[in-house]
Amino acid sequence: MSIKPPRALPGYKHIKRYWDYRSSGYVAKILPGEYYVTYHNEILMTVLGSCVAACIRDKTIGIGGMNHFMLPHNTSDKWEHTRANIASRYGSVAMEYLINEILKHGGKKENLEVKLFGGGSIMQNIGNIGQQNINFVKNYVKMEGLKLSAEDLGSVYPRKILFFPNTGLAKVKKLRATQPVILERETEYRRNLENQPVAGDVDLF
Repeated sequence: MSIKPPRALPGYKHIKRYWDYRSSGYVAKILPGEYYVTYHNEILMTVLGSCVAACIRDKTIGIGGMNHFMLPHNTSDKWEHTRANIASRYGSVAMEYLINEILKHGGKKENLEVKLFGGGSIMQNIGNIGQQNINFVKNYVKMEGLKLSAEDLGSVYPRKILFFPNTGLAKVKKLRATQPVILERETEYRRNLENQPVAGDVDLF
């Protein structure tokens, strides 16, 4: 007998979800540039290299979500005259979309707790993009007055993240070798970011 997934909130039907027999629950797989919010007892999963993921939830009602993002390569000549603006614009979009979705569905900013993951040094020859992502997201959390309850950032390892919004539990598995699919996925994502126009609205998701 197949087990039906819980109903996704509006706007999230494109997110891949699957039944995981080991955890006896549905897993939502978050790819680079995506985010997902749920109030069900689901597991949110992503694999990070240089990207970062913020796991955010309202600790009183259990609604929460995860994003997965990377700043544009802001040492490129293409961004020379707008470096800070472009970096903050993309990063802020990823964070604000996630937070606003949680608030829209009943969360309150004063009840939010944040856990941050990723920013590994796995991408060669483009500067330390992982550290740039870390610096941005930690500064964002501080500037917004959010509660940072846990972090696992930096180092040289990719990470697999499992986040349980209902309880706030997050599990991290460090992958000892850089898996080609992670590097390929993040390289393509970075290339797409750099091809976004500087002017106009930003639409990453």
